[in-house]
Amino acid sequence: MYDLTRRSFVISAAAAGAALGLDGPLEVFSSAAHAQGSNPIGAPQALVDQGFAKFKVGSIEVIQVYDGHWEKAHDPGFVRNASLDETKAALKKAGLTDAFVPISFTVTVVRVGGRTIMFDSSTGGQLAPTAGSFVAKNLAAAGVQPSDISSIVVTHFHADHIWGLMAKETNAQVYPNAEIIVPEAEYKHWTAPELIEKVPEGARGAIRRIQATLPTWKNIKQAAAGTEVMSGVRSMATYGHTPGHTSYVVSSGSDSLIVGGDVTNIAALNLANPGWHLVFDSNPTLAEENRRKLYDQVVADKSVITGYHWGLPGAGTIQKDGNGYALVPAAV
Repeated sequence: MYDLTRRSFVISAAAAGAALGLDGPLEVFSSAAHAQGSNPIGAPQALVDQGFAKFKVGSIEVIQVYDGHWEKAHDPGFVRNASLDETKAALKKAGLTDAFVPISFTVTVVRVGGRTIMFDSSTGGQLAPTAGSFVAKNLAAAGVQPSDISSIVVTHFHADHIWGLMAKETNAQVYPNAEIIVPEAEYKHWTAPELIEKVPEGARGAIRRIQATLPTWKNIKQAAAGTEVMSGVRSMATYGHTPGHTSYVVSSGSDSLIVGGDVTNIAALNLANPGWHLVFDSNPTLAEENRRKLYDQVVADKSVITGYHWGLPGAGTIQKDGNGYALVPAAV
C-alpha cells in the first residue's frame, strides 16, 4: 500500500553536515487544548512532566517517550524557500515560541505480538543540553526496561536518531542484546569509504563515527525498502531527508501504525507547509514529493502516524488543511 518511488541522488554537503480538503485553516495542532502550558514545544505540560504518552492502535500498544528538545537558533537559510519572517510567523501561528526553532525528540516504542520494539534511539545526550538525557528515565517511568527491547528499528542515520545507540566517550553499544535493523540504502550510503572526501571537514566526524561503529556490530541487520523487516513490520522508502530515509508500517491483524521518522520536521513548519525545504533534507525535491505522497495516503486511509519531532504525544492522524496538512494528536 505504501510504495513510494525510489530515486537515486547525491547528498548535498549542507545536509550531510546537519546533525478532508477544507477551504479554511484547521490549525488543529496549535489548538488551545493541545498547546497548553508554557513549554517551548507546545505540548500539554502534564505529558512533558510525565515524560511519555501511551495509546493503542487496536492491539498495538504505542509508547511515545519524550527526550527533550533543541532550541535551534534562527538561521535565514534554515528553510531554503521561506524567509526568516515566514518561519517565525509559522511558529507563532502554531502557538510556539518564535525566539528559536523548538525541535523536540520523541522516540516511539511499540508492544505487539509479545515483543517490545523501539524505533530510533534519541540523541544520547550528545547534541543539545536540553535533550538526550531523558530516554532511560522516561522509558522506566513508562514501564519499559532496556532489557525488554528486543529490536531497534532505525529510520536513518542522522545523529539525533542513532547517537543513543552508543556511549558518548567509548562508542560502546547501549543496547548490545537488541537486534538493530537499519535501512540497506542508508547503511550503504553512510558506510561508503569515499563519502568522507565528498563532504566538508565539519561533516566528517559523524561519518567517521558511523563507519567506526555500525560495521563492527554483530547485531546489525540491513533491510531493503519495501520488505518485511521482521514479522509485522514493513519498511517503505521515504527517501529525500537522507538517501535511505525509511518509514515503517507496524501491523497486527487489521490494525496498523506508521512510524514516519523525519518525513517532516516539526508540524508547524513543513507539515503545515509541505513545500518548505528545510536544510536538513539532503534532496529537498524528493523529500517533498515523498512527504506529499505519504501524507495524502495517510489522510485517505485515516492512518495513525508518528513523527520524531512532533513533541508529545508525537503521533496522530492527519487532515488536509488548504495547501498543507494539520496534525490531530492522538488521544492519550
